[in-house]
Amino acid sequence: MAKLIYSAITSLDGYVEDKQGKFDWAAPDDEVFAFVNDLERPIGTYLYGRRMYETMLFWETASADQPAVTRDFTEIWRAADKIVYSRTLQAPSGGRTRIEPDFDPAAIRRLKESSACDITIGGAELAGEAMTAGLVDECHLLLVPVIVGGGKRALPDDVRAQLELLAERRFRNGVVHLHYGLGVS
Repeated sequence: MAKLIYSAITSLDGYVEDKQGKFDWAAPDDEVFAFVNDLERPIGTYLYGRRMYETMLFWETASADQPAVTRDFTEIWRAADKIVYSRTLQAPSGGRTRIEPDFDPAAIRRLKESSACDITIGGAELAGEAMTAGLVDECHLLLVPVIVGGGKRALPDDVRAQLELLAERRFRNGVVHLHYGLGVS
């Protein structure tokens, strides 16, 4: 059975974007980017909300004249299937993508049971729905050494979960990776 994994690059105070909707402070250096690529490599399907999908569409048309670590991510992202939950998008803008009007926990359970590769869920709001439904098995947080003072939270407010620290890593630029197993209570 596949695992459902939530990964986020977050400020030290727990935000994936600041009050202005910006996340330029979260841009990874090559060491962190290569690590993220290794986390993403085994993923077979990405689950996105509309806004996250529209942000990630950059990788659909990213040029080949990028640094090697960027090209690697582009290839990883393009090779995976994408499911986008949106009531406003009528058709996908990229390959290997389908649109679903509603997030259905039962459908995600079936997907986990039938998938040969792990699944990742992108976007704090969608991940919050999945956490509330008890679907998320693991969480990767990359903590950036910056405080942004507000914005969109990386983790939902109304979920209580017991976490088991599975791994940790510190990078030269001060970013810290925390890998947790989840058990929602």
